Amino acid sequence: MSISDIYSSGAHKKNLGHFASIVKLAMADDVITEGEQQLLERLAKRLNIGEDEYKKIVKNPNKYPINPPVSYDARIERLYNLTKMIYADDEVSKDEVSILHRIVIGLGFPQDNADKVSDEAIHLVMNDNDLDDFTLAIKRVNSI
Repeated sequence: MSISDIYSSGAHKKNLGHFASIVKLAMADDVITEGEQQLLERLAKRLNIGEDEYKKIVKNPNKYPINPPVSYDARIERLYNLTKMIYADDEVSKDEVSILHRIVIGLGFPQDNADKVSDEAIHLVMNDNDLDDFTLAIKRVNSI
């Protein structure tokens, strides 16, 4: 097995874990809405998640661990994607916020700042901020 094979399989495992986190958020209210379904399908394509993998993840998203990227900016981008899923149905439930809070910690944000980061992320997505503005704002909120 070559180095590129090892890297690509590791990257794919991270994508599977990230996609599973997104599915957990979509299923927080036990229903995947049409908006959530569309976002899941787009993200699955972008993350190179095949149809079989997609079905397995939707069936049991808890089977896949969070594998946070090393890069701080990549972690913020993951947070952006996750938060977009929360607001895909134009609602934010307490269960979704609770799951996002745990995922924020799993992504490597400090536990004592996870509430601020989660709240700011939701606020930014609700106000339709793009990834660049989102990144700057999260960095400001997370600076200790």
